[in-house]
Amino acid sequence: MISSATVYHVFESTVPLYVAMLLAYLSVRWWKLFTPNQCSTINKFVAKISIPLLSYQVISTNNPYQMNLKLLLADIVQKCLALLIFIILSKVYAKEGFDLLITGFSVSTLPNTLVVGIPLLKGLYGEEAAKFLGQIVVLQSLVWYTLLLFLFEFRAAKVITATPFENTGRKLIINPNTYACVAGLFWALISFRWGIMLPTIVQNSISILANGGLGMAMFSLGLFMATQSRIIACGFRMMIFSLVLRFIIGPALMAMPSYTMQMRGTLLNVAIIQVLIIYFAHFRRYEQKHLI
Repeated sequence: MISSATVYHVFESTVPLYVAMLLAYLSVRWWKLFTPNQCSTINKFVAKISIPLLSYQVISTNNPYQMNLKLLLADIVQKCLALLIFIILSKVYAKEGFDLLITGFSVSTLPNTLVVGIPLLKGLYGEEAAKFLGQIVVLQSLVWYTLLLFLFEFRAAKVITATPFENTGRKLIINPNTYACVAGLFWALISFRWGIMLPTIVQNSISILANGGLGMAMFSLGLFMATQSRIIACGFRMMIFSLVLRFIIGPALMAMPSYTMQMRGTLLNVAIIQVLIIYFAHFRRYEQKHLI
């Protein structure tokens, strides 16, 4: 049973994030402090600088030689099952098949682990949960977010050009989050193998921006919500569909490989609960009409 102290620790970890989101919402809706162009600039700063540095910080401080293979394999199986299901559905519903593939895969399998997940589960289960989530972030950032970026860019390129693969590849090459994730993993391999640390001046230069990434991501979300004509921008029907994907399909797909691999205790709790965390920060800037 969850104790009152645990509940307090969860609120202690997550409420500050939503204070940043609320402040951004009020700044646009009530106080009119930011114009749409300024909101777009803030969002670009988050996507191009804050989140990549935050990804680098989390990945570079996670020991790659002590990864939990059961957790990583369960995560891979969940994503592959989801991809298979939504590829089949996209063929059945050919009219909006590609949109269905992107929406279904992202909403059902990609939680907001980096921004909300680590503070939330750290409050629930302590430092051990944060280490497990750090391992999931490595895979998500290097593989699954890159795959989703590819799908987004390929979809956009299909509309405006006859050579979508060429344009998509160019966009992925210049994506800063991809470089940050690769650099973070590369440095983690070196650092934990030979015990080498970055100079303090370099580490502090990264940390001062990376630590602000959490707040800036939530602030950017608040700005986005404030610029919408209605709170539920996707409509009630799509909201219900997304809730089913997030709270039923996603956990079910994660529970199957987790139980099969005999995951128990905190590891099992983290594996399933992290899927339930609402995702929004990384790909909000694409503004897909079928995504929340």
